[in-house]
Amino acid sequence: MKEKVQVFGRFLSGMVMPNIGAFIAWGLITALFIPTGWYPNEAIGALVSPMASMLLPLLIAYTGGTVVYGQRGGVIGAITAMGVIVGSSIPMFMGAMIVGPVSAWVLKQFDRRIEKKIPAGFEMLINNFSLGIIGAILTAIALKGVAPVVEVLNRVMESGVGFFVDHKLLPLASVFIEPAKVLFLNNAVNHGILSPMGIQQVEEVGKSIFFLLEANPGPGLGILLAYCIAGKGYAKSSAPGAIIIHFLGGIHEIYFPYILMNPLLLLAAIAGGASGIFVFQILGVGLISPASPGSILAILAMTPKGGYFGTLAGVTVAAVVSFFVALPLLRFTGKSGDLDEMKDMVNKMKQESKGNQTAEIKTVYNGNIKKIVFACDAGMGSSAMGATVLKKKLAAAGFGDILVVHSPVSSIPQDAQIVVTHKELKERAAHSNPDAQLVLITNFMAAPEYDQLVESLKEN
Repeated sequence: MKEKVQVFGRFLSGMVMPNIGAFIAWGLITALFIPTGWYPNEAIGALVSPMASMLLPLLIAYTGGTVVYGQRGGVIGAITAMGVIVGSSIPMFMGAMIVGPVSAWVLKQFDRRIEKKIPAGFEMLINNFSLGIIGAILTAIALKGVAPVVEVLNRVMESGVGFFVDHKLLPLASVFIEPAKVLFLNNAVNHGILSPMGIQQVEEVGKSIFFLLEANPGPGLGILLAYCIAGKGYAKSSAPGAIIIHFLGGIHEIYFPYILMNPLLLLAAIAGGASGIFVFQILGVGLISPASPGSILAILAMTPKGGYFGTLAGVTVAAVVSFFVALPLLRFTGKSGDLDEMKDMVNKMKQESKGNQTAEIKTVYNGNIKKIVFACDAGMGSSAMGATVLKKKLAAAGFGDILVVHSPVSSIPQDAQIVVTHKELKERAAHSNPDAQLVLITNFMAAPEYDQLVESLKEN
């Protein structure tokens, strides 16, 4: 069930994350040039509404279609999205996330059925006209059928969210958001659910608190600070470095293993997250675009004029609360990440994986290794960092000719011989590339598996 939820969430966020640059561009134009921005400019500010109502939904639909059926899927996804865009008076982010992949799937099924029936020399003609005809039909259906339904769903969702906002209950969202993050659903929650809601709210009021619900680095910062004081061994020594990567680099995945070592720390994350949201809500704080990655630098860059105090206050309160909840939990539960505990976790992981391709590292690597892939949920944050760390270790050991790349766990290159990923993503990695040998880690910063991998390569 967890794997299925991760896959579905990854699919949703996968339509938004590749387009984050476009969202940031739109957010910067909004922050700078609207009448209440830093440098009001009517001509440039006129870009804001068309970008939100047309450009961003089209990009989402194209990306969703591409995931399902490559470039042809992306083209028909964008064509069909025009139906929901024109047929609605609100930004159709939800509609684009529906019709983009669905229209690509329809075209894919059609192409499969006629693949062997096309006469030689007519391939381009039939391919182009089939895409055009099916696209025109689906666009009309989207205009008359899908857009009205999505508008109704949108109003229902708005009413539900409005109830929590109006009754000051939004901090309760942390009860769901923080555990989901630790299960590596952070991108799915942020970019698959909260970002589309936030973008629509920006269109209405110029900013949105939804961009801060998951991206707030405060809860993770407080937990890592607690490890700096009450931690032991590996966890304590690696926590300062993790703070820099988490708070300034915005890679939140770095602190997830610290919670997984002591699941009671979820209470600290929830308390910190809820406290931060409460402050954001009381002070009327919001961002003008998704902050991705969730770095304090990115958050401040997306903060509208006059909102810096409230943003910093919410992040600070979240960090302080999570710190003071985590500190006694670490001291009195005895699970503070000492070296023996870390080794026990690694050994347990190895025992669980015996009999599979994730057997003990020193026994599995045979032959000439040319390509290693570091995979994470989105393939942009923790995997990029892990790949960099692994490259340095391999180069220092004389294996600089081995190609090390990072990738989303759902689309691991098929020529990868070794895949390094977090143990929470084991099932997805095995399904994505069943032929690759898996190396499962529990801590991105201080994974002993990195050194074990290098030693195993030396022995072969």
